[in-house]
This record gives sequence, C-alpha cells and structure tokens, in this order.
Amino acid sequence: MMERVIRAFGERFNEPPAFVVRAPGRVNLIGEHTDYNDGFCLPMAIDRALWIALRPRRDDRVIVEALDLGESITFDLGALSPGEASWGQYVTGVAWALPRNGYTLSAWEGVMSSDIPIGSGLSSSAALELAVARAFAAVAGFPWDPERMAQVAQQTENQWLKLRTGIMDQLVCASGVEGHALLIDCRSLSLEPVPLPSGAVVVVMDTRTPRGLVNSAYNERRAECEQAAQRLGVAVLRDASRADLERQSGRLAPVLLKRAQHVITENERTLLAAAAMRAHDAAELGRLMDASHDSLRHDYEVTSATLDTMVACARQQKGCRGARMTGAGFGGCAIALVQAPDIASFIAGVFQAYERETGLTPDIFACRPAAGAGLVGFGETDTAP
Repeated sequence: MMERVIRAFGERFNEPPAFVVRAPGRVNLIGEHTDYNDGFCLPMAIDRALWIALRPRRDDRVIVEALDLGESITFDLGALSPGEASWGQYVTGVAWALPRNGYTLSAWEGVMSSDIPIGSGLSSSAALELAVARAFAAVAGFPWDPERMAQVAQQTENQWLKLRTGIMDQLVCASGVEGHALLIDCRSLSLEPVPLPSGAVVVVMDTRTPRGLVNSAYNERRAECEQAAQRLGVAVLRDASRADLERQSGRLAPVLLKRAQHVITENERTLLAAAAMRAHDAAELGRLMDASHDSLRHDYEVTSATLDTMVACARQQKGCRGARMTGAGFGGCAIALVQAPDIASFIAGVFQAYERETGLTPDIFACRPAAGAGLVGFGETDTAP
C-alpha cells in the first residue's frame, strides 16, 4: 500500500510526497458494546491499514483522492459544512473537529489507499479519521498525541456524523502496540498492552455482508443501555454488577434485562481474557471468545445469520480455540483464535464450509497485532510531529 500511494502521488504531482502517513484497522478480541458503557475492551490494531501520501499547500484548500474508489474531494478549511454520508465526511469532520480542540490547521493535498475491507467491522472509518489527523499534524507541525487524536476522531463521529460511537476504535487505531492487544478502560482511557498467547494467531473472517452503522440498531442498543442503567440506579452499566442485576431485575423490561446482562458479563469476560493472555492460556481465551459471541447473539442481538454461520464453521475446524463476531455486528467480520500450525487448513476448511452453507465467497486472512497511526519516513516510523 505504501508503494502504491507513493507511486500514485508521483504520477499525479510529478514529485515525491513530503509525508506518508498510515493508520491501521482493528479487530476486537473481546469486549463488544462495552465502550460506550464506560467498560473494558480488548482490541488490537492489525497489519492492514489506510495510507496517505501528501504534501502541504499554500492556500486553505484540502484535496484528497481515494485511489480505491476513483473519487476525490476538495474543500476549504474555512468553509466546512456537513453533507451526505460518505467517506469524504470523515475527512471534513476531522478538519472541523481539530480546531475545536485547539489545533491550527494547514492545507494539504494527497492520495490515499487502503487494504482494510470497507463496511466489514474492521474500523476502516477510524483508520481514515486517524490518518487524516496524522496528515494535518504533519503539515501543521503540531505534536502527535494519540489519546487526544482518538478523542478528536470520536468527536468527529459523534458530533459531525451523528453516530453515537464509543472511543474504542479510535483509541486502538491511534495507540496500537506491535505484537500486543490493548486492554482499554473506557472510563479512564488507561491502556495496558497485553501479548497474544504463544503460538496463537488471530484469523479474520469477512462474511462479505457489509453492515452500516447509520442504518443499524447501534443507536438503539446504546439507548437501551442508558435506560437499563437508569432503572438500575447507576450512571452507566459499568457500575452495575451481576448481584445488582439479580436484585433489581424486576425493574427492567425483558429486553433491557438482556442488554444489561450482556454488558455486565462482557466486562467480566474481558478482564478474564486479559488475564488469560498474560498467562499465555489460549484455551481459556478461546472459551471466553465463544461465550462473548453467544451473549452477543442471545442477549444483545447484534449478530446475523451469516455471522453465526461463519462462527459455527470456524468452531468446527481443527486448531480453533474460539470464535466470535467482531465490531458492532449486523454483518461484517468474525474472528477466530487458531493454533499457528493449523492456519492453512483452518482457512481452507472455513472457506469451503461457509461457501457451501451460504453461497457467499468469504475473505479469510490471518493478521498480526500492529502499531497505531504514524508518520512513515518511507520505511521507518517517525514519532516527531
């Protein structure tokens, strides 16, 4: 991808780019729909990313060409306004949010490309937000603060795009640590790098059924969590325990009881999963991943027929320790924890079984934990502004 954007930039502008930035996609190992409940999650940045090759401009205009889509956007920094939902709104939204957080911007132009599947639940949108923020930091020269940039990106989604997303995606895309997942406390935003168990590999299984957060039940689930917390007498579900739920279950409608049960037990599973990873216990991590998917299916009701089929196909394969959906749900991707020697046979087996069951051709690939968004010096990551 880096070579592609550098080459395309040279062809368009007849000179090398001044900067190249990258921002990774992510998978969430466990801790789903807990972030906006101030809970715990355990995502990892992956070795698929969005890249931008760019150079500064002397006016106030930003021009970005999306090579994969054959589209481009142009806008003035002093004349921003929301528009129809599109990839360009993530770019203009970051340009809108940064000054509201005290950053002075400079204009730039560039080309971008990505190997993160769009709409699959691997946070292609967060990668775009963080890559754009990194581009603005490069040309304007302000210091790169991963946590603050994650908050800017979340503000872009919440206030510009009107999506009530939590901060998990942006935080791991900004702060990922190579070789590790991140245990995130979504209240304090504290991060703890946690290594994958020895000999275990994360495999991404794209159902090829894209999901759309804007048109999904995401906002509905968030509202249900808020209602459940209110009935339980806590600020957010992070503050409720299983004992609270059992004691006050009569105050909750059945659907709110199910939503609360998922969030409370998912927080428990996430902390146990981090402990299993520290102990290099792949079997326990896999068991918790299985339980997470089952909770998301029955209590939170955000899986889909294709996601459930993919997970079932994965669990049948040799070497699979556990499997679950990843991301917001309603389509997109599942992941599996697989023993390294069985990767090739696992991928082939899931591919054939899923295609046979659904008639759809999946995209299945192993991934590695990667570093967060950064400025790339044509081969080496630079931590300077």
